[in-house]
Amino acid sequence: MSSTSSASKPVRRHAAHSYLHPRDEILEAMERVYRYRMTTTSGGNLSIREASGDLWITPARLDKGALGRDDIVCVRAGGRVEGIRKPSSELPIHQEIRRRRPELGGIVHAHPTALVAFSLANLTPNPRLFHQAWRVCGEVGFAPYRLPGSPALGAIVADTFQQGYNCVIMENHGVVTAGETLQQAFRRFETLEFTAKTIIKANLAGGEIRYLTDAQLELEQNRQGGLDEFTRGTPTSHEAEVRRRLAGFVRRAYRQRLFISTQGSYSARVSERSFVITPYQVDRSAVEVEDLVLVEEGRAEAGKPPSRAAPIHHAIYRGHPEVGAIVNAYPVNATAFSVTGLALDSRTIPESYVVVRHVGRAPFGLQFEDGRELSAMLAPERPALILENDGVLVTGADVLEAFDRLEVLESTAEAIVNCRAVGKLRPLSEEVTRELDAAFFG
Repeated sequence: MSSTSSASKPVRRHAAHSYLHPRDEILEAMERVYRYRMTTTSGGNLSIREASGDLWITPARLDKGALGRDDIVCVRAGGRVEGIRKPSSELPIHQEIRRRRPELGGIVHAHPTALVAFSLANLTPNPRLFHQAWRVCGEVGFAPYRLPGSPALGAIVADTFQQGYNCVIMENHGVVTAGETLQQAFRRFETLEFTAKTIIKANLAGGEIRYLTDAQLELEQNRQGGLDEFTRGTPTSHEAEVRRRLAGFVRRAYRQRLFISTQGSYSARVSERSFVITPYQVDRSAVEVEDLVLVEEGRAEAGKPPSRAAPIHHAIYRGHPEVGAIVNAYPVNATAFSVTGLALDSRTIPESYVVVRHVGRAPFGLQFEDGRELSAMLAPERPALILENDGVLVTGADVLEAFDRLEVLESTAEAIVNCRAVGKLRPLSEEVTRELDAAFFG
């Protein structure tokens, strides 16, 4: 396999995360897997192996939506099983993978629908769809079918991991992802499922999917470095309120599946020359007020790396005094338009046209520059951009308007994709849009 992708660092959930007991870490991850319908009540299993060799794993045949601490099973390094439940029937997969790859402390196995669809077709999703997916997942392996729970299945999946893959599609079964930590394994699992969903949506939309070349992937690796730092003063009450609102909307965007844990940035203006933005490599589902980073005059507050999109946001705020919030997001339907040449036409229902207005399109690579070209593409009548192979960029007068516009953009994209299963798209006429322009913008 190719070795051009590099392993990604674990995502920091919050300061105390490293002190979580393995039982609690597994429960937290499984709750997310189940809540977002990335497995079924009876399907899927997660495990953590400690440095001592002890392995903690989800139980067999138990409701994944109602697990408790005592349900998590410990398999000691010597093989003794401790707990009130039996370990997952897929324990052989977890054990055999780690025998071949001892550095893999966290493993996720589940049946998310998009990746299962690929497994049914004996295909693997191509992470070159997004630079972030390639960086997080790397190439994806494929393991032929074997009886679930059997040593033969464990062996053939482990054979594939031994070739250097960190994500493996199991024929007519599901997926296994692994990492040095359970956090890293989950990041790979969630990112790969998002990639698979986007590919499916893009095919349903009818566009030709474009994957990133080696040269395009290198653009991300060679993007401009981080911002200079400054020592900040005591936050004002206004900044505190901006932080509170922004943190709440970041977590909401994750719950609404507009972000995933590895992708998405959101910022809000604090003053004419400053804004707060999501941090670099902090799980979007757990962003707190104190995690947000203040950027002032193009410099970030000391000791807190901001999202790598910060230079873009800085350029937009400088160029557009009317903009009070910016979001880079990856809603799956709108992102399907970003990986094809299809235009996202907002002339579907009046709300879409009035809220979203006209949607621009930016070529891949501009998001890795200083942001001035992207800023120039925005205007009051064009508040959102499709970023080729990198989701969408949406602006608003404040955090709420940016979020609402993002939701409407995604709903519009989903309606267009679904329309193809019903009939031909018939957008609002020019007469209707002129009427809307006069009523709402005249």
